[in-house]
Amino acid sequence: MNKIVFAFLLSFITSVANAEFTTTAKSAFLIDYDSGAEIVSKNADVLMPPSSMIKLMTLAVLFDEIKAGRVKMDDRFPVSSNADYKNPLWYPASKICLKTGQTVKVRDLILGLIVLSGGDASVVVAEKLAGNENAFTGLMQRKASALGMEKSTFGNASGLPHPANLMTSRELAILATHIISDYPDIYPMFATRRFEFNEYQDEWCRDWGKTHTLNYNKLLFVMPGADGLKTGHTDDGGYGVVASSVVGGRRLVGVINGFHGRGHDALANEMKKMMNHGFSTTMNKVFYRPGEEVAKLPTWYGRDDFVVATVKKPFAITLAKTDGMTGVRVVALYDSPVAAPIHAGDKIGTLVATKNGKTVASADLVARDTVRRVQLFRRVWKNIMVLLNMN
Repeated sequence: MNKIVFAFLLSFITSVANAEFTTTAKSAFLIDYDSGAEIVSKNADVLMPPSSMIKLMTLAVLFDEIKAGRVKMDDRFPVSSNADYKNPLWYPASKICLKTGQTVKVRDLILGLIVLSGGDASVVVAEKLAGNENAFTGLMQRKASALGMEKSTFGNASGLPHPANLMTSRELAILATHIISDYPDIYPMFATRRFEFNEYQDEWCRDWGKTHTLNYNKLLFVMPGADGLKTGHTDDGGYGVVASSVVGGRRLVGVINGFHGRGHDALANEMKKMMNHGFSTTMNKVFYRPGEEVAKLPTWYGRDDFVVATVKKPFAITLAKTDGMTGVRVVALYDSPVAAPIHAGDKIGTLVATKNGKTVASADLVARDTVRRVQLFRRVWKNIMVLLNMN
């Protein structure tokens, strides 16, 4: 087989000034969603208590059950005494305000977790899916490992202070991008600004609920294009937020943790500044999206003469606007021909982007379609034709 290189050169020029972003938060991380490129990184790999941002993992485990068809949005989960609003755990903590014995729709539990940051709702989910909250943390841990979140650990489903509740800003961003990309039918719920729960079982809760309807993620209210995800707060750890915003068709994902500003409004303004910094000082170029043809590769013993190479996720690069795209080169590397059988999704090469000779992005080239192998007689005939130099 021969190693084939397919390349093309780009020469776009921009000239917008770039500057460093500074924040008083202990940790900050900002990436381009398509390319995964880091735009801001401050203590991004330092483990910190995630507070209620841990509920994103609780939701991800639940979303897997919904995606698999084992749970439906209108299913009702029971509330135990562990999730009862009179449990002392929930007196100072965020909650939906649930009562022992009632049942709650999954849809309401999700909105309660997203909008009201309901710790009680996280316990309801954990107990229904795993029997108890401790067993559920095992599901959270396995989910984290599957996503490559090797540092994160979990002590509960709510984010209440626990020595095992530790995550990095980088891994919170990994989790956020997973939620955005893998649950497209559910993700729009994260943009919900107001949730009015209408199944309170107690007069105190009904009165409490009148003033607890707005999403704690105030970025939704102050930044056009903001559509998620989750805030968190503890007295010791300060404020944190995992956020996403789309401007001009481009999505950025950001994380701030250990921020000691004055409340969720100040937190939103800090995230808005970081997002605006990213949008104003960097640019990205998406070269290929999943399913688009990168190259058409000859096959060996294939029932089809060619297989289309594509990418699993958008292939993009992000650069400072001051640098521009001059000197960017995209190269597809593959062995030709590709031996059949070939299954859709099989790796058949590598796509590499360089700028002035330095690699800035790489991704697997994968088969878009399945190519079956020809029968034995045709393989023998193919070999004869090659030996006779007739192919």
